[in-house]
Amino acid sequence: MNSPKARRLLPGLVCASLLPVALSVPAQEAPPPQEKGPAAADAMLHALEVRYATPYKAMETAEVKAVLDRVFAYLDSTTPAALISKRTGAPLTDLGKADPDAVLKPGDFRLTSYEWGVTYLGMLAAGAATGDRRYTDYVRQRHQLLSQLTRTYLPVVRADVNNAAAPIKSFLNPHALDDAGALCHSFMKAKLAGMSVDYSQMIGICGDFVTKQEYRLKDGTLARGGPDGKGGVKMRPLPDTLWLDDLFMGVPTMAYLGKTTGERKYYDDAVNQVRQFSKRMFNPALGLYMHGYVEGLRDHPELRWARANGWAVMSMVEILEVLPKDHEGYDTVLAQLRAHIKGLAGYQGKDGFWHQLIDRNDTYQETSATAIYAYAIARAVNRGYVDAQMYGPMANLAWNAVAGKVLPNGQIEGICVGTGMAFDPAFYAHRPTNVKAAHGYGPALLAGAEIIEMNKKAKFGLNDSGLMFQGRR
Repeated sequence: MNSPKARRLLPGLVCASLLPVALSVPAQEAPPPQEKGPAAADAMLHALEVRYATPYKAMETAEVKAVLDRVFAYLDSTTPAALISKRTGAPLTDLGKADPDAVLKPGDFRLTSYEWGVTYLGMLAAGAATGDRRYTDYVRQRHQLLSQLTRTYLPVVRADVNNAAAPIKSFLNPHALDDAGALCHSFMKAKLAGMSVDYSQMIGICGDFVTKQEYRLKDGTLARGGPDGKGGVKMRPLPDTLWLDDLFMGVPTMAYLGKTTGERKYYDDAVNQVRQFSKRMFNPALGLYMHGYVEGLRDHPELRWARANGWAVMSMVEILEVLPKDHEGYDTVLAQLRAHIKGLAGYQGKDGFWHQLIDRNDTYQETSATAIYAYAIARAVNRGYVDAQMYGPMANLAWNAVAGKVLPNGQIEGICVGTGMAFDPAFYAHRPTNVKAAHGYGPALLAGAEIIEMNKKAKFGLNDSGLMFQGRR
């Protein structure tokens, strides 16, 4: 590198080596340098073209939005906000009149599932990040429909809960956190954003279920496998079982109830849940959570399912969004978030993904978890919880990986279907993936929106150390 000719060649050669190429090819042996001497050979080797399976760059806003727009177009066309007669298929337009034949018009996904609570959050975030009203209108139209149906059918369900016919009965009479928590979170976030929908009854129903009706352990931790109402116990899969999923399915709702009501008890409950789940399920040496925990067992199934870890890290960034900084638990939640993100950082694969079982590279690369991590890590960078230098490139690579799974028609590949809690790796490793698995669409919208915000605030570019943070814009 000290020879004059080497110094003349190197700048142009290094620039060529940094161009991102979206090809997946096996490593190839470099041709021998033509230039004589170790300095010239070193320059030539550094200048070899690098071929990345996942584009190695920070996407501009227009590039990210193009991906989000494909997802939006698919979801908008396949999740109609309409009511029909299940007997005749005819549209029902008088939403103020209860009809025992009424059902939501079928589409690819359910408007009242927990996955769609996350999708509403993603649409709100995408609208805020892009300024495109179509995203927020998507939420307003569907929340407005649910609000009207709640006013019409809640009296019917309460009058005869066992025999009542209602198009959104699972929401009006919830039986699990999945029926209530994520939806309630989306209602309160939309309300705080100024959405012109009457949320009072809906927040009352789902907020009451999460905070007062869901089964808990003796110390107040949200759990599954409680009384079944018939003198027995639900097996989920055993009595007194914690699912890491529930750190998201219920706890942000508690924090947002604190924000919307001003009552500090909800913040206290949210912080205690983070503490109690983490005490039982977080492995500080690995920086990862196990998926399930059974109270009373000596040993627990230490299977670190990726999406469950995603729900945990997402829960913490959502809680911190509204938890007052003077709350005595704020630093606890922040420290736990940092420890978890640090742990996750060690397991991101070379193509930007995380594996279905995070610490098992013999399991497949999973899209929904990767999207959640991209969102949560970028949010943590944007809020100053973690360093942009360390984690911004990781978030960008994760988003690029997710974007590569979005098909031209807006469907997303590589999403694990719904998954229970198990005691062996085979169950997780062989769960199918499908473009109709609803779990990945909200996270993809959230990730893209947060990446837009991050790359507006921070500049990332390529140099001879890779994709690097280059300062605030």
